[in-house]
Amino acid sequence: MKAVVYDHYGPPEVLRPEDVPQPEPASDELLVKVHAAAVNRLDVHSREANASNGPVISLISRLIFGVRGPRHRIVGSEYSGEVERVGAAVREFSPGDRVFGVTSLRFGANAEYVTVRERSRVGLKPVNASFEEAAGIADGFLNAIGCLRQARLRPGSSVLVYGASGSIGTAGVQLARHGGAEVTAVCRAKDFDLVRSLGASELIDYTQEDFTENGKKYDVVFDAVGKLSFTSCQRSLNPNGWYLPTDGAVNLLLIPVTRLSGDKRIGVAVGSRNPREDLAFLRQLVETGQYHPVIDRVYAMNEVVEAARYVESQQKVGNVVLRIA
Repeated sequence: MKAVVYDHYGPPEVLRPEDVPQPEPASDELLVKVHAAAVNRLDVHSREANASNGPVISLISRLIFGVRGPRHRIVGSEYSGEVERVGAAVREFSPGDRVFGVTSLRFGANAEYVTVRERSRVGLKPVNASFEEAAGIADGFLNAIGCLRQARLRPGSSVLVYGASGSIGTAGVQLARHGGAEVTAVCRAKDFDLVRSLGASELIDYTQEDFTENGKKYDVVFDAVGKLSFTSCQRSLNPNGWYLPTDGAVNLLLIPVTRLSGDKRIGVAVGSRNPREDLAFLRQLVETGQYHPVIDRVYAMNEVVEAARYVESQQKVGNVVLRIA
């Protein structure tokens, strides 16, 4: 089968399509024929061993992904496709089922076939979503819902989403609005129409205005791109407000401090605790028109270097997808 592989850490140019053996499903696994797969920020960070985040984070990254080189040669952590075969112990899926999901640190999704455990982050694809749309929505949704649940949003809560036009950001805007919150979206002006259509009622162009300086306060500041800090956002939070990061090791050090003193808190950058249930919830939202996949660009598998460059530019809107089959 064809797959996108790499043998050493580096820029997008280390990626290449290559013929590799097709995987065989274990007794508790599905063999999925992949129709489309996302190129997301986990793929970028793992491919470069987080070199752009400094030597300490890069060392930690290598301990996770492989010290001398990548432990998993085939990249990609989000996919959609069709179940080709199932292992003897699989009960919930059958050949022909159309599925989507996240392989997480097992990677392997940028390939014509991938094996996934039945109990992993996999679910039936929304019937009204294309394979390309379904391939790009799971990871951002699971990250956003895991973060936002910590704040226990109520109808009327005020939520600011920083990086509202990205994969996690577009999910965050829609989930906050679905929960009855009033949403302020921070992104570029060119993306205002998009985030407004997703449910944002207030819009801030970060190239023209620093929201931390305008005097407004929110119940939640959701940093969907990992660019802020609790210190910079503290004065923009209401009493008992939450700063919800999706990145940034320094925030972890401040969590116990804010829990012991003060009335403003930091959440943990954590994904869904019940991913299978949440993928079923996502499917329901998409099928009932309450959640809209946002796909920026679709590339062919042999254009993976260009796709990775575009994601690395941090200019993408929503999700970037590879068409596999």
